[in-house]
Amino acid sequence: MLPLTSMAVFPNSTSEPVFSFKPSQFLSRPPPSLSLRFFSVYIAADNRNRRYRLWHSSSSSSKLYNPIFACRASHDSHEIDSSRRKDDDSPVHGLSEKIVGVLGGGQLGRMLCQAASKMAIKVMVLDPSENCPASALAYDHMVGSFDDSATVEEFAKRCGVLTVEIEHVDVATLEKLEQQGINCEPKASTIRIIQDKYLQKVHFSRHGIPLPEFMEINNLEETKRAGELYGYPLMIKSKRSAYDGRGNVVAKSEGELSLAIDVLGGFGRGLYVEKWAPFIKELAVIVARGRDNSILCYPLVETIHKENICHIVKAPADVPWRIRKLANDVAYKAISSLEGAGVFAVELFLTRDGQILLNEVAPRPHNSGHHTIESCYTSQFEQHLRAVVGLPLGDPSMKTPAAIMYNLLGEDEGEPGFRVAHQLIARALEIPGATAHWYDKPEMRRQRKMGHITLVGPSVGILEARLKSMLREEGYENPNEVAPRVGIVMGSDSDLPVMKDAARILNTFGVSTEVW
Repeated sequence: MLPLTSMAVFPNSTSEPVFSFKPSQFLSRPPPSLSLRFFSVYIAADNRNRRYRLWHSSSSSSKLYNPIFACRASHDSHEIDSSRRKDDDSPVHGLSEKIVGVLGGGQLGRMLCQAASKMAIKVMVLDPSENCPASALAYDHMVGSFDDSATVEEFAKRCGVLTVEIEHVDVATLEKLEQQGINCEPKASTIRIIQDKYLQKVHFSRHGIPLPEFMEINNLEETKRAGELYGYPLMIKSKRSAYDGRGNVVAKSEGELSLAIDVLGGFGRGLYVEKWAPFIKELAVIVARGRDNSILCYPLVETIHKENICHIVKAPADVPWRIRKLANDVAYKAISSLEGAGVFAVELFLTRDGQILLNEVAPRPHNSGHHTIESCYTSQFEQHLRAVVGLPLGDPSMKTPAAIMYNLLGEDEGEPGFRVAHQLIARALEIPGATAHWYDKPEMRRQRKMGHITLVGPSVGILEARLKSMLREEGYENPNEVAPRVGIVMGSDSDLPVMKDAARILNTFGVSTEVW
């Protein structure tokens, strides 16, 4: 080890130092010329924790380097060098010099661009709409279809890493690009599994993930047998191109099967059925997976749907600790079975008997994670960028006790719908801890996602009251008058005979309780 007052520079290919010197030798003048691009720098400070600087001279200019940042960067130097174009010797101005290409320029692409601007990361989007939500904020916008092979190939040549904000893309093209050396995150194999919901179910079943029972159907007779086996109501789903409630129909009896199948486009579209899950809550976990296969889970949230579209998200979910751990375990195991980096959303059912069942997975940022922009130390959008370019994953924990996300869905067509949404945003701006996000979509349609509002505050109960105030729902009086909740935590099951009487007394006075 070098003396505490010395410094040495080592090339990556050898253990012998190119030169070593004392800090006093280069505080007054630059050391011999060298390129830090191919070197790792090791420095030890003296006992007074001084920060020494390293001068680097080149033929054109002398640059001042901070050795602390140089040491940090050396960990991933192979990533940076391999992604740099051979004819590009320009300096790095953001946290990564890779151009991140995003297939899709909707609201998720827009919020990725917003997160990228804070880190000076360049994001390009490919989207068929000239006025897509991400177009105004992206480093570049290529107008074209993200499921057209030739267009995606041309787009990929301009990017350092390719990712998605929608999974309904041409997987065969992604597989071809990967064979050509293009870095796709998450991997094409993962997109192929997830974009076919039946294939997704088969994959997770093989990996021991708890799921509702399911089976493929190819004709009406098989569908009737599924009804006899699973009972009613029976969930019938399209294998592909299904999201936001589209591609899902519930048949309440055998007499409704034919109509449900016709609504979904017939058996030729590819259908399967699921046994109805008797859930009491719908939950979700945002999971981040890094290029080094590190995995971090965001706090469990509860999702409330309106006409099969995510309407409200509550963070953290109001469930016992055991359920939180079980949900995280299922989410972790599911994402561990897939390939590639990025942010994934794992949608779950909590059943009456305390089971956690996986509903489906999205290989991208998700509606259930929008609250993280205001409520977490690292938003899901920043996390996705960190993951796909190979930066360290950020802290996913919440920096506020509670958050509620409210989706701004189109209440009417055209201008009347815009007026309703703008009135709601105006009321939201009067609420403490509220932040409005407008997606700037050019057209208003009923039930279309136009934006969202996030409320942060001291408890979910208080935020629910503030949300009622914002929506001007009946029954709202004072946001500070929130019914208290009491948690009874026992050291062991032997405490239950005593503590159950306490819980009974609290319930008598209308105080809700949880017993852990």
